[in-house]
Amino acid sequence: MNTQHAINYERIAKAIEYIRQNFKEQPDLDEVARQIHLSSYHFQRLFSEWAGVSPKKFLQYLNLDHSKQLLKEKGLSLFDAADAVGLSGTGRLHDLFVSIEGMTPGEFKQGGKGLVIHYHFSETLFGIALTASTHKGVCHLAFTEDADAALNELKSLFPQAELIEKKDAFQEAALAALSNKHAEPSQIKLHLQGTGFQLKVWEALLRIPEGCLTSYGKIAGAIGNPKASRAVGSAVGDNPVAFLIPCHRVIQANGVYGNYRWGSTRKSLMIGWEGANSDASVL
Repeated sequence: MNTQHAINYERIAKAIEYIRQNFKEQPDLDEVARQIHLSSYHFQRLFSEWAGVSPKKFLQYLNLDHSKQLLKEKGLSLFDAADAVGLSGTGRLHDLFVSIEGMTPGEFKQGGKGLVIHYHFSETLFGIALTASTHKGVCHLAFTEDADAALNELKSLFPQAELIEKKDAFQEAALAALSNKHAEPSQIKLHLQGTGFQLKVWEALLRIPEGCLTSYGKIAGAIGNPKASRAVGSAVGDNPVAFLIPCHRVIQANGVYGNYRWGSTRKSLMIGWEGANSDASVL
């Protein structure tokens, strides 16, 4: 799996992490390029190919002030607009419709007994991902640097299911949306194991427009339980399907990105990349 695509992702991730850790010093292009052992010219070209914009432009989408403005000026209105039309977002995924079907109580309680789950490791724009699906849709999508650990986690979630290494149509649709800036619109189906409250939160996450951000408190309000921010945070953290259920678009009310199940650097990359490739403008 250590192809040039994966190497390039690792370089971009390392560059973003360096910038995040040294943000106050505002490192210039030359300094960041040295950290990943490239010339400034090649770093600029690599980054622009990956993100679609220059490093300087990309970082505007990661700026704290920009995040605060998105929360204050766009979060609620665009959230409601997406809710009204039933879409997961605007821009690149504007025609993408993601539907959730919860597993039956029996499947939920018995650890997937009777289910056949296909799984596959694939290279994506944001690193290696493990996708898994049942006969009804994608049930798991996780980024990983350790294939064995990722597979063991999947087994622990569905200890009674039959796991078969195979890529199917559900996974292909998910990976197209994840890896291709110009993916054809398609319906992606999810088959999720979760409580009623978790499913409600995950459905709310799908209505956050691409390129925009919201807070845990706004999610709580959107599901009719404004005092449940902490419970919402737990449900967001338990999201079993990375990127497609966009928990990376939820940040703290003060504009700080906070933690992310699959790494804070990856969250920054997703937020910046979506901002650069959606209809959301830099404020």
